[in-house]
Amino acid sequence: MFIVEEYVELLYETKKLAEQCNSIKEAKKLFSGDVLLVQSFLSRINALKNALVIKDIIMMKSFRFHKLKNIGRKSLEGYFAIDVKSIKEPWRIIIQPLDENKNPYNPCNIDQISGIVKIVKIMEVSKHYE
Repeated sequence: MFIVEEYVELLYETKKLAEQCNSIKEAKKLFSGDVLLVQSFLSRINALKNALVIKDIIMMKSFRFHKLKNIGRKSLEGYFAIDVKSIKEPWRIIIQPLDENKNPYNPCNIDQISGIVKIVKIMEVSKHYE
């Protein structure tokens, strides 16, 4: 008897973002040809795709999974980020955990839901803190 494990389902905020996350050519454009950033970025995306639940990503210390704080009037409640390469690089992958109906958790208590979240929406890849 084989047990088939389901991996995290990734959704993307835009079609362009989906292309950047799934194409070496588009990722190179995003990172202006920086091969090391491209490799690290695509490695992070593959890790997301191969996780069973979001807790698998949270446990990867080098990803530096962290909650985002509100900026001015922009509410970032329920959004999280992981480093594309390291804390020294400004690039982050902004994600949002979603429930089985593909809706955001409200409230989003990541410590309580991390073991069950199987759908993650990639909201943006950017130099989030600049």
